[in-house]
Amino acid sequence: MAAKNDPALPDIAVRPPNLQEMWHSTAHWFSVHYLQILIAIGAGLLIYSLLAGLKGLGKRLCRKPSDRVGFTMVVGRAVARTNHFFMGMVAARLVVSYASPPQTVLKTVAFLFTIAAVFQCAIWAREIILGLVERRTTIEDGHSDTLANAMGLIRVLVTFALFAIALIVVLDNLGVNVTGLVAGLGIGGIAIGLAAQGIFSDLFAALSIIFDKPFRRGEVITYDQTTARVERIGLKSTHLRAMSGEKKVISNANLLQKEITSLQTLAQRRVTFAIGIIYQTPEEKADAIPQMLREIVEAEGHIFVNAGLVSFGASSLDYQLNFDVPDPDTHDYFLSRHKVGLAIWKRFNAEGVEFAYPTQTSFTAAPDGRTIMPYPEVQPVVRVDERE
Repeated sequence: MAAKNDPALPDIAVRPPNLQEMWHSTAHWFSVHYLQILIAIGAGLLIYSLLAGLKGLGKRLCRKPSDRVGFTMVVGRAVARTNHFFMGMVAARLVVSYASPPQTVLKTVAFLFTIAAVFQCAIWAREIILGLVERRTTIEDGHSDTLANAMGLIRVLVTFALFAIALIVVLDNLGVNVTGLVAGLGIGGIAIGLAAQGIFSDLFAALSIIFDKPFRRGEVITYDQTTARVERIGLKSTHLRAMSGEKKVISNANLLQKEITSLQTLAQRRVTFAIGIIYQTPEEKADAIPQMLREIVEAEGHIFVNAGLVSFGASSLDYQLNFDVPDPDTHDYFLSRHKVGLAIWKRFNAEGVEFAYPTQTSFTAAPDGRTIMPYPEVQPVVRVDERE
């Protein structure tokens, strides 16, 4: 058995703290520097009072009525979340050196201040991030349900990430080797991300819809061959109601990959009519058709754009009419198109303009190329009384 005081062995025994010695040194410090200690305590209370006043100002900024979260309210929320332990440690850290404390007291104050500052910064960062996210969105935009669910999830993720970083910083300041902890958290995060790749893809797509606002709840949108009204925007999928009545559900990530056309915010909507008339139409009537179409559109209260001959079809002269329906939200687009179409049909019938339809005429030619009738000439029929 090795000797107790063998110099070849490292001294791994930890000396227990001598409480009596610490008490005497502290008492000696109080007896020698009592005036500096009293001044430091007064200065600390003053600093604490100033910080408490700033916290109260932050609370008042949060109570201001506002339709939208602004930068002032975001800062106010963060300041209002300042805890009293942090304010006390800030005051102590600023004044402790003035009182010339023992090294043990100085190290203790510095250690507690580091812990308070790290976690307080995490709290401030969380409030600022969540405030900016809420500022970027508005409840009135029709995302209230989705935003409430998303904010709950965002709050959990942000809180976990920030406090995990704060814990790692504190442990690192305590001298703990955090390399393995950081590596473990990184590997775990990658594994969770790969396992829930589809869920996170739809979640981030939902957040993109909330923040970027390509469409809102209640709007009529068109994608692929579908035209539908948005009923609900969830964290994973969007629910729509097609114009034909059936309910459609599509994942958020898949929906954002498509070209989306919103019909809700149109100030006016363009209507196009293709009209074909027969080639036998008189020239003066064919020339007057654009003016007829203008009069019809304006009589129905719509905005005439243009009209005219666009092509020579196989059996028709092809015209095209373009006009805009103002206020598509209040006017029935389909009813407006129906009324204008009927008005065109009635006007053309009154003017003697015939609509074309597919026709084909056959001509018979003689061997020399001359056009002849498709049946042989016959003798005229003579009545009996005419012979007599």
